[in-house]
Amino acid sequence: MTPDLLTLPQGYSFAAHACGIKPQGALDLALVFSEIPCAAAALFTQNRYAAAPVQYDRQLLSLNPTGVQAVLINSGNANAITGSMGLAATRRSAEAVEAVFGLAPWSTLVMSTGVIGVPLPVERIERAVPALHQSLQADAEALERAARAIMTTDTRPKVVSVQGQVAGVEVTVAGMAKGAGMIHPNMATMLAVLVSDVAATPHALHQALTQAVNVSFNRISVDGDTSTNDTVTLLANGLAGNPVLTEPDDAGFREFTALLQRACVPLAQDIVRDGEGATRFVTVEVTGLADDDQAHRLANAIAVSPLVKTAIYGGDANWGRILAAAGNSGVAFDPAAAALWISGGESAAKMLPLLQIVDGGAPLPYSEEEASRRFAQPELLIRLQMGDGPGRATMWTCDLSHDYVTINGEYRT
Repeated sequence: MTPDLLTLPQGYSFAAHACGIKPQGALDLALVFSEIPCAAAALFTQNRYAAAPVQYDRQLLSLNPTGVQAVLINSGNANAITGSMGLAATRRSAEAVEAVFGLAPWSTLVMSTGVIGVPLPVERIERAVPALHQSLQADAEALERAARAIMTTDTRPKVVSVQGQVAGVEVTVAGMAKGAGMIHPNMATMLAVLVSDVAATPHALHQALTQAVNVSFNRISVDGDTSTNDTVTLLANGLAGNPVLTEPDDAGFREFTALLQRACVPLAQDIVRDGEGATRFVTVEVTGLADDDQAHRLANAIAVSPLVKTAIYGGDANWGRILAAAGNSGVAFDPAAAALWISGGESAAKMLPLLQIVDGGAPLPYSEEEASRRFAQPELLIRLQMGDGPGRATMWTCDLSHDYVTINGEYRT
């Protein structure tokens, strides 16, 4: 979404600065600020090597889930696998914001992204916090600059804004995300900050965020690797004035969850579209299994398969790799029930007609030229029906190109 189309929720402002972590004066420090304390919720990486800011934010949300007022994010250094020194640096970063902005202790969440295993130059961050304070702005351009400041191998900033009714009150959700590599479900390095003027308790926010992430950020994969730093945070300052959401059965909870999903899905898809070295955006749809979890496991096996992803990169309609990946998923199904369709196009709105390639587990007569034509499109749809069960799932992934190897082979140099 372009900045001129963004509407921001009430009470938030943003700032970005170059503090010297990245070379050549690139933006590398961002701040999200609420004029009043917020209820907050977050979901974090499941990687056992959780980065220092992940550990810190977990502790903060257990201590002060209704008093969060700022999120500080640096890029260029992940502050991961840095031991007690890394935790101390995270705490110093948060305390610098709280001191300069006059905030209460334990009110600043911290995120980091970049190279793993390198000490965070926290002194540079501390020196830059006053500049963040001076440059705060409550407009879409400031949000876009903040989104640029958190990029690593991303080629473009990722921002979103949606509006809708919650219990009869207009509510806005806006946010930003970063990620292009080391992206995989189970908190698919990826960071996202979502802000809203909705009134809700931390418990309700966590429930809504979990539902939204499960159909967005946990349905994407670029390379099958889950980062040490993955974090999705949601802040809510209540300035919209809706009746406070406390439980999933509250009036307006479903409306807010749907609104949150409308924000999360395009951000998640933008991450895949910007995947490191990606030339194709791929949607994998699976239906007909026993339940949604089984369908997700099977779709995931296809989405992460290097053989499927390299065939897509080459425009090779090697559909046998798709079914082979499905068969290797560990999901029980009847191979004789499988049906496979493919399509492709310049965009989701300009797709070629579906071409069925497999029915009853066996290949149909089809045009190889038409199949290859679909595999060569910028957007590819793979639709697989594995029976008549109710389970269904969608995954978004990308191809695997030579450039992915180059980017990651030279990441630190």
